[in-house]
Amino acid sequence: MTRLGQAGQEAGRTDAVRLGARAVVVLGLVSLIGVAAFCWPLLAAHGSAVAAHSADAPWLFAALLPLLVAVVIATIADNGMDPKAVAMLGMLAAAGAALRPLGAGTAGIEPMFFLMVLSGRVLGPGFGFALGSLTMFASALLTGGVGPWLPFQMLAMGWVTMGAGLLPRPGMRGRRELLMLAAYGAVAAVAYGTVMNLQGWPYIAGLASNVSYSPHLSLAANLARFTTYCLTTSLGWDLPRAALTAVLSFTLGPTLLKALRRATRRASFAPAPEFTPPEPEPAATPRG
Repeated sequence: MTRLGQAGQEAGRTDAVRLGARAVVVLGLVSLIGVAAFCWPLLAAHGSAVAAHSADAPWLFAALLPLLVAVVIATIADNGMDPKAVAMLGMLAAAGAALRPLGAGTAGIEPMFFLMVLSGRVLGPGFGFALGSLTMFASALLTGGVGPWLPFQMLAMGWVTMGAGLLPRPGMRGRRELLMLAAYGAVAAVAYGTVMNLQGWPYIAGLASNVSYSPHLSLAANLARFTTYCLTTSLGWDLPRAALTAVLSFTLGPTLLKALRRATRRASFAPAPEFTPPEPEPAATPRG
């Protein structure tokens, strides 16, 4: 059994999707490629082929990531996603997609984040990754937000929801759990905005020389430019998103966690017990 599966069992949780060794390996490899897709402007060496094609690299990753996310979801589903898990995945993805337009991105107000955090907490990391990715995809279709940024959004939200499923569990209930989820939601909301800034940052090259990516500068210089870019363009959106996620997770968390846990108990995601007949006792050998 993998460490992800052990974490859920030790906490008495029933994951909607159990991550086997193959799914963990695929998820890890795709996450590494995703990190490279987001961080390539900071990782590309001066004078390298990637830096020389800085205008093309984002499009290459935008074409590659949907295929990789699809492979991960297919692997997770093949690992044991039964019809009940598929139904719950569809219901929560639809709810998340419906929540996203409520804030319309105004000042970073995005209420879907708290639902992703609480769902990942209850249903586990495997289900969480699939839920975060599919919710972003469905919301993009609903709001007309399809573009080269969508694969990055799907991967980033998958990480956010998966991370909630990996939070420590033993003894974590009640107020302590809510505080932990509120803190995680706030940090994850800011982290999501930061990595999405990395996705869009190379596109502004030449538009603002003091904050744009330059393939001719060192890592330290580009990192300083990226920090300035985040502080001046997105921090006013990331902080309200973080505050809203924390407040909703803490105030609505008890009701939603209770409902999700009741639904998972009734769905009985745990594998059915298998009974094996007892082995027959050896026949007694006659004496004499």
